[in-house]
Amino acid sequence: MTIDWGSLGIVALVALAAAVAVVALVAFALVGLSARTQPAGGATASRLSPTGGTVVATGCLLAAVAIVGYGLFLIVAH
Repeated sequence: MTIDWGSLGIVALVALAAAVAVVALVAFALVGLSARTQPAGGATASRLSPTGGTVVATGCLLAAVAIVGYGLFLIVAH
């Protein structure tokens, strides 16, 4: 039994990239959702409108769901 180290490296790299992408998309979604709340105290207001924040959050979450769903499809379909 031999291990194809090149293929294993590619799989590890793609898995790392997908994980970073999903975490970044969820983080941006939370930033978008935070535009819907009023700043407390003397904090400066967000430059993003509440509607814009909701649109950004929705798009980011849909992209994250698509990445996870595609990964699950690849695992289950084969």
